[in-house]
Amino acid sequence: MKNNYKIFALATLVSLAVACGGGNQLEKKKSELEKLKAQQAELTSKIKTIEEEITAIGDTSANPNEKFKFVRTTPIAKTEFLHFIDVQGRLDGDQNTLISARAMAPVTKVYVKSGANVKKDQVLAELDAEIVKRQIDDLKTNLSFATDVFNKQKALWDKQVGSEIQYLTAKTNKESLEQKLATLYENLDMYKIKSPINGTVDEVFLKIGGNVAPGVPCFRVVNFNDLKAKADVAETYASLIKQGNEAFLVFPDLNNKTVKSNVSFTSRVINQMTRTFTIEAPIPSSNDMLPNMICIFKVVDYKSAKAVVIPVNTVQKNETESYVMVSVQKEGKTVAEKRLVTLGRIYNDKAEIIGGLNEGDLLITAGYMDLNNNELIRE
Repeated sequence: MKNNYKIFALATLVSLAVACGGGNQLEKKKSELEKLKAQQAELTSKIKTIEEEITAIGDTSANPNEKFKFVRTTPIAKTEFLHFIDVQGRLDGDQNTLISARAMAPVTKVYVKSGANVKKDQVLAELDAEIVKRQIDDLKTNLSFATDVFNKQKALWDKQVGSEIQYLTAKTNKESLEQKLATLYENLDMYKIKSPINGTVDEVFLKIGGNVAPGVPCFRVVNFNDLKAKADVAETYASLIKQGNEAFLVFPDLNNKTVKSNVSFTSRVINQMTRTFTIEAPIPSSNDMLPNMICIFKVVDYKSAKAVVIPVNTVQKNETESYVMVSVQKEGKTVAEKRLVTLGRIYNDKAEIIGGLNEGDLLITAGYMDLNNNELIRE
């Protein structure tokens, strides 16, 4: 019995301790909640006071009953607007020459290699001309004899000895052989392959011992001092591209290097197969520009020195109109205004506006989608 009494007493003490501890925690939580409610009431009162002060200053956007949208605006400023016709072209040299032989024969000597600098009329290679050389040697012998005969006949004729026929025959034989020898020397020169320009040997196509013939390329010689860009343009643009048009040449393989130039030539004939015409523009020489390199021809076909230019994506359209959204002040409030515009030319991401916008207008460039006319806005 004593043991049971002791156990009952211990359980009662534990229960009383737990009950007292739980009561203290509840009181603490209630006290903490009351403090937070007091702080909330104080903050609410301060917020209301500040809103009233802002409204008194004139910023109606602080009015919680008025909703607005955040936007970004850009002031309109007149600037230069260029419209281009883009077409792929290639780089060429005014002096980019494929040199071929003028006679058919095996190659006996090659005097230059790729990369060699050569001058006009310099001999680049020689062909086998033994037959012509033998003909020249034979003719020289005959000419020497004919010259001796002529000299003797002339000496006699000067002394009034001998007939005029003998003198004229000797003279004719001598002059005929001289003409034949000159012709053979010209034929011998045809067995020499010469450079027609000053420049650099870009390619060598022949080898010693190989046979060549007229029309077969033997060397390519280029001169980088006179480079030009060429492009074939669709006939649609024939009335827009004229000699003298400003052009920009962009080289994609040279990190989009851009060179300013002018159209120096436009062909007057349309190619019947491709329905294109050729244009050319000169460019200054450069060590990093090579013939046949790709370039983008950007020909200026329209130019306005002072134009209203805006991002084309800010122009919105309905069934009949084009419009933009601008920021304006109405009754002390900043609102979006729908402004009808007249479009001019469009190039890439820029649009020319020829009516509806003025310099200084605030164009909404971000947040313009789904804006309504006279809707409150804020930056």
